[in-house]
Amino acid sequence: MTMHEWRKAPVLASRREARSRNSSRFGAPALDDVDRRLLASLTEDARASAAELARRVGMSAPAVRERIARLEETGVIRGYRLDVDPAALGLPVAAWVRIRPGPGQLTKVTDLAARLSEVSECHRISGEDCFLLKVHAPSIEAMEDVLDRLLLHGQTISSFVVSTPVPPRLPSPS
Repeated sequence: MTMHEWRKAPVLASRREARSRNSSRFGAPALDDVDRRLLASLTEDARASAAELARRVGMSAPAVRERIARLEETGVIRGYRLDVDPAALGLPVAAWVRIRPGPGQLTKVTDLAARLSEVSECHRISGEDCFLLKVHAPSIEAMEDVLDRLLLHGQTISSFVVSTPVPPRLPSPS
């Protein structure tokens, strides 16, 4: 065990212990109504202050900060992200690309997807194909160049995004 691993081990172990103490029977942290309302409020506005969140859920700001810290420590809140319109960055063409890698090409597809700046998402999936990528490009011709690079490692099937009637959102537990 390296020195770095040794230093992190107690922290990770304590996080695992905290997760197991606060978990439901399916391994997910147990969330109460206040946690769900906090998550809904943060989904609407991740930059809301603790005071604003406290008003929304009817708690004190210190209690809200504690709950948010617990949600972060248990892995419910994994981070805070910026949502930018790819078209505003000059990338108006979007496609979902399924990839069926050739023999021995699995890791090469993963490595290439990680290197391509046009790839915003890469999912390992079940079924006949192994990967589902979301790709953005400035034009159809540029998308063709990206697809050609992916074709070196397997078969691709592309579906161009025409519109997004339901924008990306977080799943809501029932």
